[in-house]
Amino acid sequence: MTATVFRKGLNLKHAVAGTLADDYHSELIEQIKNSDFIWQDGRLIVHLAQEFGFCYGVDRAVDYAYQTCVRFPESQVFLTGEIIHNPKVNTRLRDAGVSFLSDSGQSVEHLTKSDVVILPAFGVTIELLEQLDRRGCTLIDTTCGSVLNVWKNVKRYTEDGFTAVIHGKVHHEETRATASQALLAKDGHYLVILDRKEAELLCDFICDRIGIDQFKNTFREACSPGFVPSRDLKRVGLANQTTMLMSESLEIGELIRDAMVDRYGHNVLSEHYRAFETICSATQDRQDAITTLLNTQQFDLAIVIGGYNSSNTRNLARICADSLPSFHIADADCLVSENEIRHRPANKRNQEGPDNSSEVISRNWLPSAGAVSVAVTAGASTPDSIVGDAISRLSTFANS
Repeated sequence: MTATVFRKGLNLKHAVAGTLADDYHSELIEQIKNSDFIWQDGRLIVHLAQEFGFCYGVDRAVDYAYQTCVRFPESQVFLTGEIIHNPKVNTRLRDAGVSFLSDSGQSVEHLTKSDVVILPAFGVTIELLEQLDRRGCTLIDTTCGSVLNVWKNVKRYTEDGFTAVIHGKVHHEETRATASQALLAKDGHYLVILDRKEAELLCDFICDRIGIDQFKNTFREACSPGFVPSRDLKRVGLANQTTMLMSESLEIGELIRDAMVDRYGHNVLSEHYRAFETICSATQDRQDAITTLLNTQQFDLAIVIGGYNSSNTRNLARICADSLPSFHIADADCLVSENEIRHRPANKRNQEGPDNSSEVISRNWLPSAGAVSVAVTAGASTPDSIVGDAISRLSTFANS
């Protein structure tokens, strides 16, 4: 039994446009955009980054999900997991009757050919795709084009005998899906590295400065089955989870390139190292926009809005935290009062420590007197409605 796959929508964009606008549009955000991304209310001055919030790939994925509910009203509609990393968007889809295969009690094995399954913007692993295909259900593929571009490069690497080294988070949905692409090639392999520290350890192994035991202790869960470091790290191609910090990815690439030059010599570098830029343009645009804003204005604080499990939002928070007091919030509800805010602490760039900090409460976060200038941005999974609600509440507290 073979699945039916829709990859270009369901020709129902017009039918869901009104619902999408009701759920995710913000008149306040439109007003701010039309005022050169600056908004003042009383003592509060908000500067909104000129690139923020929903990117094309996320907008497309959510649009397709809404179209699916309209196109298949009599079918049970499933998502393999979160469609994007925004809790309110996923809750809205649950409210529309979409079930999540990642929930307890749900299983691919329970699917039938009458069911419809939406594949998220991150993509899914080859293994899961094959399971869904065997069930014969209808698939709505919303995989982002930027993710597909990474997959293309990973497959090219491994088909040419290079191991795919992926800068990403080993348990992230996108990275797992990307890593699975490496296994399509005969003897294909991958290695996932999280940050500069892990890249340096990889380079130490390539240059014979550490032994196999130290390497395996670090990367035990981050490499492909049957991975043999002494064999599989002779030729590597660099790829990225599309939402990582571009400056860090470039730095990691330079470290690995230099290690290969040290190990094998510059004249044969192309036989041992390849790299393509695979950070998506929307991710880079949002990072560039907040960097530009912070470099051209003085602010009292920054607010970064987006899901706590959103990598691109976390990286926006890291950029802001380098410069000034910054608060990564999920939504307006995190702005508890003028004295209290719930937020996820941001690791600064190159700062060691886990990337899974839980939400904390900070007090006296908002200056109590005088003009307050705030930089605001939002991750690519954050709709305008959530950004608008947060700015509105910020104004209420600043002017109370």
